[in-house]
Amino acid sequence: MQPGRALRDTGIAAIVLMDSQIDHTTGLLSLREGCPLDVWCTDMVHDDLSTGFPLFTMLSHWNGGLHWNPIEPSRDFAIPACPGLRFTPFVLRSAAPPYSPHRHDPHPGDNIGLVIEDLRTGGKLFYAPGLGAVDDALLARMHAADCLLVDGTLWHDDEMSRRGVGTRTGRQMGHLAQSGAGGMLEVLEAFPAQRKILTHINNTNPILDEDSPERAELARRQVEVAFDGMSIEL
Repeated sequence: MQPGRALRDTGIAAIVLMDSQIDHTTGLLSLREGCPLDVWCTDMVHDDLSTGFPLFTMLSHWNGGLHWNPIEPSRDFAIPACPGLRFTPFVLRSAAPPYSPHRHDPHPGDNIGLVIEDLRTGGKLFYAPGLGAVDDALLARMHAADCLLVDGTLWHDDEMSRRGVGTRTGRQMGHLAQSGAGGMLEVLEAFPAQRKILTHINNTNPILDEDSPERAELARRQVEVAFDGMSIEL
């Protein structure tokens, strides 16, 4: 993202990590010329990225690397680069990555979501790219948001085996599939007024085919699919 502040730089001023999954963190390596960079994440994510996938250690060789700003779940925080926004993190039921020391021993903070509030307009975005289950507390946060940007990884819970590319189900990986009883589409039906957008979409998901019946079902339900460069105004 440009313009940057120097010839070899990035226009990115701050980074917030929802988890330590490889697809959410590997991009930090491509930003190495822009270091030092401020990164917000929980202590669990920081531990993973200092041990099993030691990005904090690796990137320390580029202009001081990554500067860690701790996130405490359920405690609001602000980011100097965007003073008009308030961030409220909350714990999600999902899974730590395979290289995490506590892959099979879940800890609060392995995965978080965010409510991002525009302090000027009062608009709120609910963001949860990894979401394995929805409880009453989470539903309350979703009801209070103007836009829902949520986990769209899989259409079917057993999609990986159906496609012949894996054996684990969506729930085992910490993702709530869109279809079926209790699926993400059924959850989203409770929010008729808000803008609803699916993100973190796996390459096995048929909704990526714009001519598929699954994509038509999303359109019928007024559910959008996120795309590179999407802009959301609250």
